[in-house]
Amino acid sequence: MGNYRVCWCFTRKFKISEAEPPTDVKEAFKKYSDDGIRMTADQLRRFLEDYQGDNEHDSSISEAERIVEQILHKRHHLAKFINRKALSLEDFHHFLFSVDLNPPIRSQVHQDMTAPLSHYFIYTGHNSYLTGNQLSSKCSEVPIIKALKRGVRVIELDLWPNSSKKHVHVLHGRTLTSPVELLRCLKAIKEYAFVASPYPVIITLEDHLTPDLQAKVAQMVTETFGPMLYFPESEKLEEFPTPESLKYRILISTKPPKEYLEAEDDKHGSSRKSHVSSSSSSSDDDDSWSEEPSRNVSYEEKCFKSGSDRSDHDVDTEGKISPLSPIYKRLIAIHAGKPKGGLKDALKVEKDKVRRLSLAEQALEKAVENHRHDVVRFSQKNILRIYPKGTRITSTNYKPLIGWLHGAQMVAFNMQGYGRSLWLMHGMFRANGGCGYVKKPDFLMRQGPTNEVFNRKAKLPPKTSLKVKIYMGDGWRFDFKKTHFDKYSPPDFYTRVGIAGAPVDKKMKKTKMKEDNWTPVWNEEFTFPLSVPELAFVRIEVHDYNMSEKDDFAGQICLPVSELRPEDIPGIEREAK
Repeated sequence: MGNYRVCWCFTRKFKISEAEPPTDVKEAFKKYSDDGIRMTADQLRRFLEDYQGDNEHDSSISEAERIVEQILHKRHHLAKFINRKALSLEDFHHFLFSVDLNPPIRSQVHQDMTAPLSHYFIYTGHNSYLTGNQLSSKCSEVPIIKALKRGVRVIELDLWPNSSKKHVHVLHGRTLTSPVELLRCLKAIKEYAFVASPYPVIITLEDHLTPDLQAKVAQMVTETFGPMLYFPESEKLEEFPTPESLKYRILISTKPPKEYLEAEDDKHGSSRKSHVSSSSSSSDDDDSWSEEPSRNVSYEEKCFKSGSDRSDHDVDTEGKISPLSPIYKRLIAIHAGKPKGGLKDALKVEKDKVRRLSLAEQALEKAVENHRHDVVRFSQKNILRIYPKGTRITSTNYKPLIGWLHGAQMVAFNMQGYGRSLWLMHGMFRANGGCGYVKKPDFLMRQGPTNEVFNRKAKLPPKTSLKVKIYMGDGWRFDFKKTHFDKYSPPDFYTRVGIAGAPVDKKMKKTKMKEDNWTPVWNEEFTFPLSVPELAFVRIEVHDYNMSEKDDFAGQICLPVSELRPEDIPGIEREAK
């Protein structure tokens, strides 16, 4: 990997050097190993207790011995045949910088899980069955399984009759996506729902079915999930149940019949007109009042949007409104829908009832601009779901922080996508043991003496600061071809490190570039003052000088600041696009 051919007769040679442990690591090893040569299990235990302020590892000597054995077995293939019970400096260095052996955040659930569901951010997928783009990709249970294995807790299914109108398919309606049978999706959810987390899985349904097919769906759901299925005690909940009380349960969320009928009456007064007219006047899921009047939307875009998140229910082929199946109605644990009227009316908090409201990303932007107080207050008791706009045909995603900073629990993402927004989403839900539920900060659940709520744009004073030291990088030579970054020499790596969060905290800095080096050593330190650390995320990206910063990464990691342990981040996840 050290030789690069520049032309037919000339070869450039580069020395491949192994990065040695940083000075900080050497000093810590020397301090705790006494002789500076070997670190015993007891000495490692003292380091974990004192130096890291560690609460993750059990402080018993037996646990320290287990960690030492794990390190030795991973690094030395003959360790089990050699009576060696201590770590070398290189072993200690490997342990500290190993994401698997020494993760940067806690791997256990540690937050209070006994508050209502509305008190949590929930890991939420959008069109969870799609394998690729929103227009022509295949529908499958595979992306649902992948999402559940990652810890996603909200799965969205669009239900449509098949061509014979006798069976139910899951597909992105009015597009070229190929369908998958509903039963396959339900069985996949049952098998993988609690592989990554014991906390409840919520299935949001977009229902375009007749009452007969609704009854069929109700039978499939009850027979597939059995006792796992949660049935609400009453139609109207005054408060949502808690994640703790719903462990290993599956909940259904869709529109109840009353809201459905009212919405359909409003939307389909002119539904018997021409196809172009009806398609142009139809609207997004719960967002018929969110269209910007000044924006010229093409007929094609509106048609696509009408098939995207148009409604949780549909009308039959003659334009008649179909009543909801009573058996199907009983399955609804979280009622969706909006009251009649405008945006402000939709955000009203009802004393004796909780519900879920869905807003497209552009509707949320409009809502927080004109009704910021109402959005935050609504999400303190109810569930607010945000979904991507219909023009994101390639399954891209929006910036999630605007939703989180206003208390939106379900920020729905295309999990099959790629890029910074999705990595930020994954970073958020590494918190709280990766269980898919993250407790909202107290400031989002409070109202001041004059009913004021959190303002994300406020210039708040710093509460704390985060110090990040970028030591080194390694591993790319194993993951990439030697000419991946540069045909004629090793890569020229540099690191961007910064904060994603409230506007007052947002910042990005970068290290110096290290030329022609597969194992760059930076040893640069950065300090970031934080005013809203509860919703701040540290982002680290490694780039090659010859590649675009916009889309191309040699590696990246995104972690919630509130979850970080005292030591610096011990690794970067390498990803190739």
